Amino acid sequence: MRIGMAERRGRIETIENVIDPGELAKAAPSELARNHIGEIEIELSQPVGADLHVQNPRTGRLVLDVAGRIAGGGLILSIDAGTDRVPETRAQDIGADRDGLIAFAARLNEHLAPLHPRERLEHFCREVAGKIVFTTSFGLEDQAILHMLRERSLDIDVVTIDTGRLFPETYALWTETERKYGHRIRAVYPRQGSVEAFVQRHGIDGFYDTVDARLACCHARKVEPLARALAGASGWIVGLRADQSDHRQETKVVAVDERGLLKFSPLFDWSRQAVQNYAEYNGIPVNPLHERGFVSMGCAPCTRAIAPGEPERAGRWWWEQDTKRECGLHSRSDAGEVAQRAAVGPTGTTTKGGSSAGA
Repeated sequence: MRIGMAERRGRIETIENVIDPGELAKAAPSELARNHIGEIEIELSQPVGADLHVQNPRTGRLVLDVAGRIAGGGLILSIDAGTDRVPETRAQDIGADRDGLIAFAARLNEHLAPLHPRERLEHFCREVAGKIVFTTSFGLEDQAILHMLRERSLDIDVVTIDTGRLFPETYALWTETERKYGHRIRAVYPRQGSVEAFVQRHGIDGFYDTVDARLACCHARKVEPLARALAGASGWIVGLRADQSDHRQETKVVAVDERGLLKFSPLFDWSRQAVQNYAEYNGIPVNPLHERGFVSMGCAPCTRAIAPGEPERAGRWWWEQDTKRECGLHSRSDAGEVAQRAAVGPTGTTTKGGSSAGA
């Protein structure tokens, strides 16, 4: 079923009030023959957004196709705002059916890995029922993925976490991106009380002082808001690539996240140069800071340009010696650990770099 620019697969549940216009008589209600009209109820594999700008958002035009051919069309009579379905293989309690979810992810990996990222996105959104969230930080990879989503008219919840400490160039790109694609990007913000508590305890830039303080800041500004952004989701689309760092080299196209959802990395096997070539070819807006050596984008105080030959993520939390360089968004063990650290206070210290502090 296609509504506007969105396309969804579905299962016909009921057929009612079928009429043969040639005879102006009711036909058998179990099927719609050629040129017949009737009312059908379709259960979609995923929710589809109604156009809220029309006078009645519960009506609109649709096109039906079978096996890639147009089979009919008509008007939407109603849209039931029921709860999102989730795939049968997704466990409500991950401890109860983690094996099933892992098996489902393995099947998706086998099916999606040979495809182009555009087709990976399309197939993932079709196969995974329920809410799917794409989180963007407006980095190069995220901009490429957003372009593919809009190119395929995939009705995905696009979210960004505004930490309050982003670069001005990132906010400008946010505006430019919304204008280009005509799509509002939903912002999720840190809880005011959590940020106030961090600043009160550690100072406005206290994340430089210890690893624990930095992780506590990341937890308040990024990890906790992400949990709210992903609430109720079955799938999570991210811009991870396997060659971004040693820590990410095991990245697969689909993995089972410890939150109990499917984590999907459509660009997992692309190089940065391949993503850059794709962005240039398609006229995708990118952050001007990339040209100045800011390869991996994050909060302004915690991101610097990298030198030639340095790993991509060397510019993130550059004063720390740990080569892992993660904030907890993609490492749940970090997230749980930092929550405890934030509660009991810092325990260890690191040496803050001097000459490399130009962020």
